Amino acid sequence: MNNSVGNTARLIGAGLRALLVLTVLCGVLYPLAVTGVAQALFPGKADGSEITAKDGRVVGSSLIGQGYDLPKTDPNDPGEAARPDLKWFQPRPSNGLGRNSVNTRYALILSGATNRSADSGAVGGLCTQDAAEGTLCAQVLAAKDAVVTDNSTASYKVGPEDVPADAVTSSGSGLDPHISPEYAELQVHRVAERNQLDVKQVEKLVADHTAGRTLGFIGEPRVNVLELNTALKALTTR
Repeated sequence: MNNSVGNTARLIGAGLRALLVLTVLCGVLYPLAVTGVAQALFPGKADGSEITAKDGRVVGSSLIGQGYDLPKTDPNDPGEAARPDLKWFQPRPSNGLGRNSVNTRYALILSGATNRSADSGAVGGLCTQDAAEGTLCAQVLAAKDAVVTDNSTASYKVGPEDVPADAVTSSGSGLDPHISPEYAELQVHRVAERNQLDVKQVEKLVADHTAGRTLGFIGEPRVNVLELNTALKALTTR
């Protein structure tokens, strides 16, 4: 009996010592070492790829998209649709999971892509104005009409054929911070007009914030909307 109790006590003691050692190694020393290396070699990425405004305020992360909308007319109405603030460059849609009180545009609490197939609402393989409400075709057509209307100015008319795919579809995560250079360029005239800037100024802004393919061959050219709008704000507040 005494031997059994003694063996049990030794096993419990050994287990507790192992727990203590592993807790210190894996729960304290290893995280500190990884954090130290990350802060030394990649401080910006380690801190969340934060973007700061001209006044030094952190305005977001370059990894997460965000909306640029006008204030709600009724802040207490969760069903009120967001209205884009057209003085800013707009991101791609973020309504893959639909709209409700939880899933608002670019809300981190719930995000994702639509589960609808590419021919959702299509008639004869084509998206037409007869597409049923709630289908992917209906969403895309409504988004395309809005892009054409919002970005047409007195001196610049946008046609349906000018609208790129990323202007009317959500990304896989619903949080993509980038748009295509084509979509950014399509918005230039509207942004210039709303901010009383010269079109050439805004075109240069887009060109300066257009990133090429990673390593020259991975992915597509892209524009980070938050970085672009941060630079736009700095330009308009000089």
